[in-house]
Amino acid sequence: MQYRRFGRTNLKIPVLSLGGMRFQKSWEQLDFSEISNEEQNKVENILNLANKYGLSHVETAKYYGTSEVQLGMGFKNIKKIPNIIQTKIPPDSNPEIFKRDVMTSIEKLKVKRIDLLAIHGINKNEHLHHATKDGGCIDILKNLQKENLIGSIGFSTHGKSSLIEKAISTNFFDYVNLHWYFINQENTKVINLAKKYDLGVFIISPTDKGGHLHTPSKKMLELCKPLHPIVFNDLFCLRNRNVHTLSVGVAKEADFDLHLQAVSLLSDSEKYVPKIINRLRQESINSLGLEWHQNWNRNLPSWENTPGNINIPVLLWLSNLIDWLGMDGYARARYQLLGNGSHWFPGFNANLLDVDVSEEELLKVLERHINPKKVIKKLRNLKEKFGDKNAKRLSKK
Repeated sequence: MQYRRFGRTNLKIPVLSLGGMRFQKSWEQLDFSEISNEEQNKVENILNLANKYGLSHVETAKYYGTSEVQLGMGFKNIKKIPNIIQTKIPPDSNPEIFKRDVMTSIEKLKVKRIDLLAIHGINKNEHLHHATKDGGCIDILKNLQKENLIGSIGFSTHGKSSLIEKAISTNFFDYVNLHWYFINQENTKVINLAKKYDLGVFIISPTDKGGHLHTPSKKMLELCKPLHPIVFNDLFCLRNRNVHTLSVGVAKEADFDLHLQAVSLLSDSEKYVPKIINRLRQESINSLGLEWHQNWNRNLPSWENTPGNINIPVLLWLSNLIDWLGMDGYARARYQLLGNGSHWFPGFNANLLDVDVSEEELLKVLERHINPKKVIKKLRNLKEKFGDKNAKRLSKK
């Protein structure tokens, strides 16, 4: 394992972090008595493997179902608990509710101190206000720091880059959990700003949100050779020295293997990554056409300013991923989450097109785009392909 300084927290963090979302029993908040020995043994086996491989940071959240309570019991039973424990608590307009939630998490995790406490899901301006107002969530956490109940303060976000930049610029936070990987590099400037403020940078779910790389498309497998897409994506992220750690979402013990392979190749990343990037970019031009490749995302309306709140930028991105990389399964999951993901994945899919939203209405908001008719054709194709069911976000909140 390799380690990096996690920004101004000054913690020595492994470049791979154990994500606690996917190896718990349930997304429901169950009592520990409802968890079988087999289910708990799975958690403890994964914790022991993480320790063996040097993943000395485990990250979870209040809303990851039974994760906190199972990890807490696991910490009592394994030989060595992780050096760095992180959990995440959603902001609340009532700071006393927020404080209660933090204390409940400390109790569930059965530790004296949470090393990294993140405000979970600063996705809207109101969330940032709840966090940073006088007497708000940040002030609660500063008081808990004085009592040595928590260490460094961070935030996680699925929000727009402009909001993340605003949150970093408050200078209240020591680190940030955000999305950034090969197929979604919108937060590149955010990561550079985090460097300026000396924030630790934790990449959320690079394997799953980075394109369902645990079940990669045939095209992605071919284009990433000689590396597996997971290995390529890990190396892509970690060759950026302003990125400090990636979340490894382990559902079973073998899920460590490819990520560990990436760490073993990290010193040789320049031998592999630039060639694969060039190949992927050339395939984008070949599949989408040069004009679309260069201009598809220019002059698009935001979902807030689109009839039916249709999230055209995300939908076109998904359409491109299908045509370019064969990511049909990933695109289906993301398409069906639109309209059900609340502020975590805002806006709606194209199901309302030709029902409550007319082509003429969309053409008006697309009038500055290079090819409005092509946009609408792509939206119709997605609706025809995926408009049969709705998905729910994994966590409840």
